[in-house]
Amino acid sequence: MTAAPVRASAPTGLPPHVRTAFGVKESEPRPVEWAGRRAWHCGDVLIRAVADNAVAAWSAGVLDTIEVPGVRIAKPVRSSDGRWVIAGWAASRFVPGTIEPRYDDVVAVAEKLHAATAGLPRPRLLEGRDDLLARSAAAAFGELRLSVDRDHGGALFDQLAAYRTPVDVTPQVVHPELFGAVLFDGDAAPAIVDLVPSWRPASWAAAVVVVDALAWGGADEGLVQRWAHLPEWPQVLVRAVLHRIVLHAQHPEGGPRSLAGLERAAGLVSALV
Repeated sequence: MTAAPVRASAPTGLPPHVRTAFGVKESEPRPVEWAGRRAWHCGDVLIRAVADNAVAAWSAGVLDTIEVPGVRIAKPVRSSDGRWVIAGWAASRFVPGTIEPRYDDVVAVAEKLHAATAGLPRPRLLEGRDDLLARSAAAAFGELRLSVDRDHGGALFDQLAAYRTPVDVTPQVVHPELFGAVLFDGDAAPAIVDLVPSWRPASWAAAVVVVDALAWGGADEGLVQRWAHLPEWPQVLVRAVLHRIVLHAQHPEGGPRSLAGLERAAGLVSALV
């Protein structure tokens, strides 16, 4: 049995020493919602609590150097002693924008981002991970057997898993949580604010965006067809829905409404396989 990763406790107020460490001691912190999460706006810097120090530090190290054509990146800010994370807090430059239901654009961002991350080595921090996302993805790809409660989508999982066939796609570093994490600001290039690491096919990460948009974003049915040119598209869609079903079943906020959205997505995907 693998051990769960050690996670930082979630701070509730922004400590003065954290502002000092990130060079914004003189800026009055203002609480804001940024890409669906709470952050503190201090001048041109945003400081936020992180759930996993190791992931936050890895993400910052990648985003500090990566360039994605046509995409803005919220560049991370080091502390005065060179660290990316201080006592469970990380900082980045502020980029303007809001979350909008521009789902084709989000998938396009996924394609551009994953073209840029294709050459990255597999992060060592992924070895032995046993969190919600890791378990859900492993179950979706048939690498882990999980019993999904019937009241939380177990029957739907079994029905859709029957459509699963082998795929020939190469895993790489991908961001599987881009839905609700890409910011738009008028005609400016879309922006990425973080990088959640997973070692899966790029087309699967794009499929997760599509499934999320269908299940919970009110996306039109044509979204499924507009990205059908991606590798192994029907099968990565199947795995994207399975991933979300398992995550829904494990998540404390999962309920009938979110399951109904997954049923919609599963119906549209089933028609393709």
